[in-house]
Amino acid sequence: MTLAEFHARLGNAGMLFALALGLWALWLYFRKQGVDGNYLGAMVIGELLFIAQGVIGATLYFAGHPLGRPVHILYGILAVITLPGAYAYTRGRDERREALVYGLVGLFLFGVALRAITTAR
Repeated sequence: MTLAEFHARLGNAGMLFALALGLWALWLYFRKQGVDGNYLGAMVIGELLFIAQGVIGATLYFAGHPLGRPVHILYGILAVITLPGAYAYTRGRDERREALVYGLVGLFLFGVALRAITTAR
């Protein structure tokens, strides 16, 4: 498997992981629960996944791999800063309201990752 193929598969994994994070948080919200350490740990894993995706993407870019459209880079940057931004917005609280915020952010990230995948080609 080439680095470009790995980058593509990692992008698919990040997209599905963001969807899972979003649905999980919405499930917590509708059960009238807040987020817990398990969910916050999963958010950290998701963030590390997007950071790894960005590092591999930057490596490909600087190695001269052709880029589909330049907006792909912006989607990648947005994917990396979204989860820390949401955590900062909620100030790390774990109430029910934060579950809704994280759920919507997860679905947003799913859309960003999907769009990044479509602009890569």
